[in-house]
Amino acid sequence: MSKGGTNTKRRNVAENRKARFNYEIIETFEAGLVLTGTEVKSLREGKANIAESYATEEGGEIWLINSYLPEYLQANRFNHETRRRRKLLLNAREVTKLIGAVQREGMSLIPLKIYFNDRGRAKLELALGKGKKLHDKRETEKKRDWDRQKSRLLREKG
Repeated sequence: MSKGGTNTKRRNVAENRKARFNYEIIETFEAGLVLTGTEVKSLREGKANIAESYATEEGGEIWLINSYLPEYLQANRFNHETRRRRKLLLNAREVTKLIGAVQREGMSLIPLKIYFNDRGRAKLELALGKGKKLHDKRETEKKRDWDRQKSRLLREKG
């Protein structure tokens, strides 16, 4: 189920800024990440990238593909692979809901951001969405420009 409450102690590590422009977000989910020790330390340094990553279903589980976590420099030979597949931890009901939406309705699983929650756990905000068509993207662009112009005008008038 989507988490509606705002968390005050959330520290963003990586964000997929193009996701909301390229996809119409239907629902968001909070998923845990299965990480190694060096991956967690690398995340704490804040240099991760999920811009080109996506999530997929394999064997009844959800996996994060193509996310980039740089090597932790102090780890020498025990380091992790930078672009390995990472398992996402979700409630069983959420997993079946996501798999059904992807298979039946042709939706996509889009990672929006990686953050540390108030307990210090690495979490991924995963969205269920549909890809926007070109005209939808143009409409989003027009709306964003108008909002900027409107706020500029309001600022000038005081």
